[in-house]
Amino acid sequence: MNRILLFLFLPLVICCSEEEKKSPTVFFAGEIVNPTSEYVVLYKDDVIIDSAKLDTDNRFAFTLNSINEGLHHFSHSPELQYIYLEHNDSIQIRLNTIDFDESLVFSGTNGDINNFLINMFLTNEDEQYLIKNSYCRLEPEAFDAKLDSLKELKINELKDLQTEITLSKGALEMANASIDYNYFIYKELYPFYHKRRNGENTLHPVSKDFYSYRKDIDYEGKNLTYLRPYYNFMLWHFENLSFMECKEYCSTHDKKVKNKLHFNTHKLRIIDSLAKGKELRDNLFRNVAVDYLLKVHDKQENNEAFISEFHKFSKNNKHIAEIDSLYIGIKNIQPANKIPNLMVVDVDGNTKSLQEISKGKKVVFYFWSATNKRHFNNVVARVANLTETYPDHTFVGINLRTDDLRWKTMIGSHKLNPETQFRATDYRDLEQTLMVFNDRNKSVIAEDGIIVDAFANLYKSF
Repeated sequence: MNRILLFLFLPLVICCSEEEKKSPTVFFAGEIVNPTSEYVVLYKDDVIIDSAKLDTDNRFAFTLNSINEGLHHFSHSPELQYIYLEHNDSIQIRLNTIDFDESLVFSGTNGDINNFLINMFLTNEDEQYLIKNSYCRLEPEAFDAKLDSLKELKINELKDLQTEITLSKGALEMANASIDYNYFIYKELYPFYHKRRNGENTLHPVSKDFYSYRKDIDYEGKNLTYLRPYYNFMLWHFENLSFMECKEYCSTHDKKVKNKLHFNTHKLRIIDSLAKGKELRDNLFRNVAVDYLLKVHDKQENNEAFISEFHKFSKNNKHIAEIDSLYIGIKNIQPANKIPNLMVVDVDGNTKSLQEISKGKKVVFYFWSATNKRHFNNVVARVANLTETYPDHTFVGINLRTDDLRWKTMIGSHKLNPETQFRATDYRDLEQTLMVFNDRNKSVIAEDGIIVDAFANLYKSF
């Protein structure tokens, strides 16, 4: 949205007295058009500060006696977006969930910086395809020139804003970071995307000045850890550093990094050596652990070696309980283990266990929900083809997050075999135990109650 036109619709902010400016109280309210939930939830970092229920006019309001100034988030399930708050702010929003981010408008004190941040967010989304698919094909010097040109537009927009209002030191830091780190991301990913887009066999060399911005990186991240451009940059930055160092100094075949255990423990070491802020370190270590455990699907002895390294480098991590639980869960569904004795119900309301369903035959459990109709239709078509191709397999659908009546209606309307359709009685337990939340095309192959592959994929494993 054109920022100048936007400001014409914002109400004038009445100047506050010096006494009011010192007040720590914050008022945050708004209207949600086409609401998808009854509540708006406010977060500081990853901690819930408060929640407010929509009234009959789909309006909500928070009155906060005191806050930690800086970047916050608010959610209206399933969406989440920024809000920057300082003492004595009185901010209102209006949005339509049909176009959640695009329709979001802030007014009131600090409305300007919040509109700037959402505008940067939307602009960055719009630029992604162009940069990744077009600019990354260019030689490094030409790529740099294109990025600098786009970045200059944002810097000038921020300068224009500063001529109209006075931004606090914290707000200005957040605005600059939302510009800088977004473009730093593209510098980090450039070698990999350039190689992929141009079909090259090796990473394209860049000059020694290509990464000159790294000398100014804030590894503390005190106020920036939950700013998406900053955190996403950190993910790419440590991926790049780990890959380059491992490729250069570690023993690899043909300079290709293939050992996932080695690479991810190498990444833990680099994060430990550079990242300073505890919040940033905790989140980065968590990201490496979740990424390795859920995506690599390594053998148990490697998983055990990784979790040992994780504990060594990430002591007192606030996510330790979550990672340990994830590790134990994955350990329990390794090949040759019994499939967890989770309970499901059939169309007649009879309760059966997964072990019972797979007894004496080879079963492929797949998962679907009524909340994603496109995925459901694709899965139904895929399973129909696989059933013909693999007549020795029994394909069993397990429904998640759908009420009983709608589930049965969908089985009938799509002419699914009711004898091979079940519904989870405790879908959260099933999702967590079988790690279903990680991949919507996930399937679990079991034979006579024993796991063959708990990380199979309907499209890649057959």
